[in-house]
Amino acid sequence: MKRIGVTGHRSIPQELHAHVREELRAALCGHAGSLEALSSLAVGADQLFADLALAHGAELTVVIPSGDYESGFADESELAGYRALRARAAREVRLDFPHSTDEAYYAAGTYIADHCDRLIAVWDGRPARGLGGTGDIVTYARSLGRPVTVIWRDGVERG
Repeated sequence: MKRIGVTGHRSIPQELHAHVREELRAALCGHAGSLEALSSLAVGADQLFADLALAHGAELTVVIPSGDYESGFADESELAGYRALRARAAREVRLDFPHSTDEAYYAAGTYIADHCDRLIAVWDGRPARGLGGTGDIVTYARSLGRPVTVIWRDGVERG
């Protein structure tokens, strides 16, 4: 089974949505046979990837960084999206962190990088804004020699 993980920004500029969706679809369709998708289901890139992976027929593995992860969603709509995708997961990995901290997010990202064959990064190429951000996980995956596919468009700024 081929395993593809995701890391990416929570906020994707509106003008980039169609491009990101199309590139994620292309990355998923480029694999024949069974596919496992690994995601922490954060708002933005993680949820978009998980939704498209499930539509593609992949098995979803959810990596939950902490015991209070659900408290980090801004509103009921975000939480509902997370819960709906989580309910469709084939597997769930719960990390041992009681609280959602930068360390917990970093651990979830490195878990995904450690357990995938390829990492897809919806990333503007800039350094992470805090430990465990997209830039940190891309750097970590590359240090492992893991192939990383970056999806973004030059000249587009993240909010």
